[in-house]
Amino acid sequence: MTERKPVESRSPNLDDTSKQIIELLQDDGRLSYSAIAKQVGLSEAAVRHRVQKLIESGVMQVVAVTDPMQMGFARQAMIGIKVAGNVREVAAELATMDKLDYIVITTGRFDILAEIVAESDDELLDIVSAQISAIDKVVTTETFVYLRLEKQTYAWGVR
Repeated sequence: MTERKPVESRSPNLDDTSKQIIELLQDDGRLSYSAIAKQVGLSEAAVRHRVQKLIESGVMQVVAVTDPMQMGFARQAMIGIKVAGNVREVAAELATMDKLDYIVITTGRFDILAEIVAESDDELLDIVSAQISAIDKVVTTETFVYLRLEKQTYAWGVR
């Protein structure tokens, strides 16, 4: 899976055409370049170039989003992690773990939230107790097992 690059600037300089392309792909990620070109008034080659630039810059990804439970994975969970010391260092170390698919530094009860999709309870237990808890500066973890995916959307539009 493609890694999402952290974006330094919170407000990239996107023109209206790029925003329109993003919105079209948020609605249907399988939309062809020629179909997008017709809607935004550019050539197919120009759309292809813009999409590639948006992907390379980390502004967007075009991926197939699945429900892990329907794909045969037994467990999906969010892990709350409390850290003593440099939170960024711990987040960077967590980001190297292939089984963790989402890492975010946050405020509140936990310093970091990490999402995992595991093949079994044993795998989840191993990753939490033997890998995450073994990291220096990790003080505690709390695991929230997902019972059912009720809503998952990535179409929040553009600003």
